[in-house]
Amino acid sequence: MKYNKFGDSDIKTSVLGFGAGHIGDERMPDNDVEVLVNQVVDCGINLIDTARGYGVSEDRIGKFLSHRRKDIVICTKIGYGIQGHNDWTYSCIIEGINEALRKMRTDYIDIVLLHSCNIDILRQGEVIRALEDAKNSGKVRVIGYSGENAELDFALNVDSFEVIMCSINFCEQKVIDWALPRAIEKKKGVIAKRPIANYCWKHSSQPHGHYCEEYWKRWQAMSLNNYGYDWNELALRFVTNLSGVSSCIVGTANIEHLKENIRIVEKGFLPDDIFVHIRDKFIENDNNWIGQI
Repeated sequence: MKYNKFGDSDIKTSVLGFGAGHIGDERMPDNDVEVLVNQVVDCGINLIDTARGYGVSEDRIGKFLSHRRKDIVICTKIGYGIQGHNDWTYSCIIEGINEALRKMRTDYIDIVLLHSCNIDILRQGEVIRALEDAKNSGKVRVIGYSGENAELDFALNVDSFEVIMCSINFCEQKVIDWALPRAIEKKKGVIAKRPIANYCWKHSSQPHGHYCEEYWKRWQAMSLNNYGYDWNELALRFVTNLSGVSSCIVGTANIEHLKENIRIVEKGFLPDDIFVHIRDKFIENDNNWIGQI
């Protein structure tokens, strides 16, 4: 497993991170979760990405990985859903961090991100100040923002934000031209979500109402060739080609899928001509394709 320096921090993250949304589903048995998350760490993946909104994900990370705390980098996303506190307020942020600490059975969280709050909330500054105070108290190591478009643009200009998370894949390329260069310049870590474009290629016809519908339409418009690669490999290696991306997050409940993804990223960069062709196809067909939250 390759590890990247995470922005200007002293954190190093595996190039492939584990999206812990699946383990938040209570229908997945505890025994299966315990085996899965420990195999994730055994495979060399250290970045575990969760969120307040991912069901019982934080609880299960605490239950099954707290004994391996030094082996993992925990990233969680907050801002809402704390009883007795209005969403997107100073107290909601502080109590959200406190609750995440309790659930994950840890004294600190490596990375805490605001989870896609709108630009008006960001401009008010209250939630930013709460994150700064939490970091200064030692409860958080690195703070930042997860989201897209104007909000992401704003977050890149917040000096205290040391990390951004945004959607990056072969159907979501605009950030490559404007966000990644600025993140590199400002020495911010970058976590790529949706690197496999929500598996849009799994559908033979337009999946109306499905969360991958927008990416499917873009994929069709681009008329992409898979160049003889499996689509999953093409997608993952496209993102790991990108300078400035610290880690890309893939969620799964299947350890064999996870191991296959590890084998893929270990292959390294795509050939330059294929990478450039994918970039060109996006630019040629872009029809006001904004970032997908």
